[in-house]
Amino acid sequence: MSYKSPYQAFVFESYSYDSTTGVAEFHYSFDEQREFVEQVTFSASSHYDEIALENALQLAFILAGVSYYKAFPTQRVIVKNASFTEEQAAYFTTVYHQGLSQFVYENGLNPNDIAGFEATTTGPTAKAEYTGDGTLLLQSGGKDSLLLAQLLQSKNISYTPWYISQSASIPEVIKTLPYEVSHPIRQVDVEALKAANQDGALNGHVPITAILQTYAVIDAILQGKNTVLAAIGHEGEEPHARIGDYAVTHQWSKTWPAEQLLQSYVEKYVGVIRVGSPLRAYSELKVAKLFVEYCWEKYGRQFSSCNVANYQLGHDNHNLNWCGTCPKCANSFLLFAAFVDGGELESVFSENLFKKPELSEYFKGLLGIDGVMKPFECVGEVDELRAAYHLALAQGYDGLAFDVPSSTFDMDAEYPAQAWALQMIQ
Repeated sequence: MSYKSPYQAFVFESYSYDSTTGVAEFHYSFDEQREFVEQVTFSASSHYDEIALENALQLAFILAGVSYYKAFPTQRVIVKNASFTEEQAAYFTTVYHQGLSQFVYENGLNPNDIAGFEATTTGPTAKAEYTGDGTLLLQSGGKDSLLLAQLLQSKNISYTPWYISQSASIPEVIKTLPYEVSHPIRQVDVEALKAANQDGALNGHVPITAILQTYAVIDAILQGKNTVLAAIGHEGEEPHARIGDYAVTHQWSKTWPAEQLLQSYVEKYVGVIRVGSPLRAYSELKVAKLFVEYCWEKYGRQFSSCNVANYQLGHDNHNLNWCGTCPKCANSFLLFAAFVDGGELESVFSENLFKKPELSEYFKGLLGIDGVMKPFECVGEVDELRAAYHLALAQGYDGLAFDVPSSTFDMDAEYPAQAWALQMIQ
């Protein structure tokens, strides 16, 4: 059964940037009644390419709207104060349809319940003759972003660490990087969403990576830079489930197709700005191996990829931790057990997670056992995690209580990546 929204249309009302305060605002509503306002505070700048900034703001305006659209998803959207071509409309439709696949699945929706965008102009969109220089590197304090920082440093490539959050707190490990951190503050309209929840709003995952990358593109323009790097290996391609032919993934916006679409959009409609991941060619298992080789001695006791312990709204993540009870912790333990001595890894996680009964179902999902679905998290593929597990057993780990099939996964296989990005680290 299709979802019936209590509203007729989701309305993209307006967006703006105040050069004196550095605040960008994005206004949305349902039927011009229930309103939402998202703010992002960047470092104030009055010297920037106005056309490039306008185009980047419009991109962020549409993509960030998904955080509010999902509350009562309508089959109609109205976009005010912005115009775009059929190609742009097709891109926005793809981001919403593919980026909300987990949301659709978990809420029992039909993929056709998600709105599509329509072109509002047939004429060409003005693109800036933008010529920036310099690199923003998205940072989280996790293995991928710290590894990429280390690889860039080994090639004597300078960068600005870029960390966006909803508070002034920055993980201490990011502050240890050799460059000053750029730290925009994103203020999601939490109060309006809470009120919507009281009225029966739907909840679920959004294509957050794409949203944050568009904010980084805005900041790159404000800072006069021309490269935005994410730290994303080969991941997100393996569906967790399907609704007919519709692939259900946790983070579609981390996939290779999503990266290509975003780069193409930015290049054609914003300006000459490179957006991509130098780690794209590497499997998650290879990323873990490289992290142990390049970063473990320095960051092994400071980093974390656990969202529960560090990135829930209101959590203090000054010092990053592992909760030891979530799928991300299970996934990370699997990957690193392939390369890190048992005593060392157990001291980081406080115990051998293979022997933790409450993680058994997560491990079954990660390893494709007993038909248990893979957890909705950014985790490795089944075959590579099976390979990691058997590498861990070969290292002497006391393993799980169930058998895990062997794997012929090749951790050193290279996957498609943008040539310019790969050249930065090879």
